[in-house]
Amino acid sequence: MDKDEHPVVPAACDEAGPTTNDVAGEPLRSVHTSNLPEILDQLGISLLVTTYQAGKLVMLRPENGVLNTHFRPFDKPMGLAVQPHRLAIGTALQVWEFHNIPAVCEKLDQVSAGDGESETESNSVPLEQQIGGERLRPRHDACFLPRVAHWTGDIQIHELAWVDEEVVLVNTLFSCLCKRSGTFNFEPIWRPSFITKYLPADCCHLNGLAVRNGKPRYVTALGETDEPSGWRANKKDGGVLIDLDSNEIIGRGLSMPHSPRWYDDKLWLLQSGTGGFGTIDPHTGKYEVLVELPGFTRGLSFCGPLAFIGLSQVRESAVFSGIPIAERALAERNCGVWVVNIQTGKVIAFVKFEDAVQEIFAVEILPGSRYPELVKEDRQLVASSYELPDSALADVPDELCK
Repeated sequence: MDKDEHPVVPAACDEAGPTTNDVAGEPLRSVHTSNLPEILDQLGISLLVTTYQAGKLVMLRPENGVLNTHFRPFDKPMGLAVQPHRLAIGTALQVWEFHNIPAVCEKLDQVSAGDGESETESNSVPLEQQIGGERLRPRHDACFLPRVAHWTGDIQIHELAWVDEEVVLVNTLFSCLCKRSGTFNFEPIWRPSFITKYLPADCCHLNGLAVRNGKPRYVTALGETDEPSGWRANKKDGGVLIDLDSNEIIGRGLSMPHSPRWYDDKLWLLQSGTGGFGTIDPHTGKYEVLVELPGFTRGLSFCGPLAFIGLSQVRESAVFSGIPIAERALAERNCGVWVVNIQTGKVIAFVKFEDAVQEIFAVEILPGSRYPELVKEDRQLVASSYELPDSALADVPDELCK
């Protein structure tokens, strides 16, 4: 199945038209290949995407044969980490932790089935999709509510990952990995051997984190330097891959590498500066490109034989100047999520954002949920929904356990 066999159609956006949530007054629009909703539906998943530039978490959900793009506002959202029933989001000053409370889905569906729409659910099914005069209304199958908001300060959080019961953060400003602390803004747990001090100066632009066998194993950085913003001097091909077990650099000469992932017994990597996606041999450091895509590749998640890859258009700025992808014409650089078959290297689908959204950071699969919701600003719903330990639930009347 090739993307060229499927027409590109507009996505259904539940913030249709210009709204107060738009960026600089521009609408949040997207188009997608017609097969993308079917792919998500067959896999039983949805996609979570962060765009720090637009200040949104985007939830891509299959909805009665079309793609629903559902936006939630955050302050500069960056890294995402997904665990069964838990979600962590790194933002400008905080790490948000949300828990899935399935019982709340019934409340959402009751709201969406009534007259009008609410802050927590906006149905974007086209009006012509009706049965017996009633609009088709999808059943929410996950609802994430806030549990913890940990203040880190502005440490330029990039990727993050769940390790056991804790979230490990890439602390880009201090060039280290860290975790949350009940006492401090953050607790450092590792730094590259060439970083000699904890200096808030973004020396090497540490950015990506791969977990292998349940623990942090590989990180990417844009330079091997201990000087403030030193990575900028050689950003075109000064990127490195580091093995945490040996604390040694095992890959050099990479063009702005991001999103290392251990999957299917291979180490995958995005060589963002060229729009590349491929594998890298952890023993030799040799990078083999599988495909080059029409954008700055950043954000990677897998499901079966498919890779879901974030693409950014990259703006004209000092950060992106001088790299190969920025030398392409603007019309040849896209922003969205591309779907690649890792067995063939072919692009089989995509969703492309237009206008307000130009840069993406994270892309994560939400397994087992086709139509999730995340509630952050609905005070009434958050105030009236409770998560208790099983020992306490045993003494709650059955009619209240819904």
